[in-house]
Amino acid sequence: MSTMPTRIDQALFDAARAAGEVHSRSAAQQLAHWARIGKELESSPGVTHGEIARVLAGQASYDDLKDERAQAIVRAEWDVQLTERLASLDLESELRATGKPWYVGDENGNVVVRGDAADAAA
Repeated sequence: MSTMPTRIDQALFDAARAAGEVHSRSAAQQLAHWARIGKELESSPGVTHGEIARVLAGQASYDDLKDERAQAIVRAEWDVQLTERLASLDLESELRATGKPWYVGDENGNVVVRGDAADAAA
């Protein structure tokens, strides 16, 4: 199989890397997997792209999609959107801006106080 270099959006690449780890695939292998699935779904006569677009635009309910493949496409797109949104968040900066301490769990599940006063005491 020959390969062709291509540019991939960083958020999509990061999502592929994360999803690939779960399935023991590299990011490139995960992207190829998604591409094959997308190709099959788009060529499926049971999937109507208009219905999917309406759900993604918030104009129709996910529950109205009767086709499991259409639901899978919507869930995959929601996963990409959620991954992009989470990657864009900088909650620590927002919390620091309040000037109040906040609480997080460390890698062992212990509660840790964070914030300027708490960080200075540590």
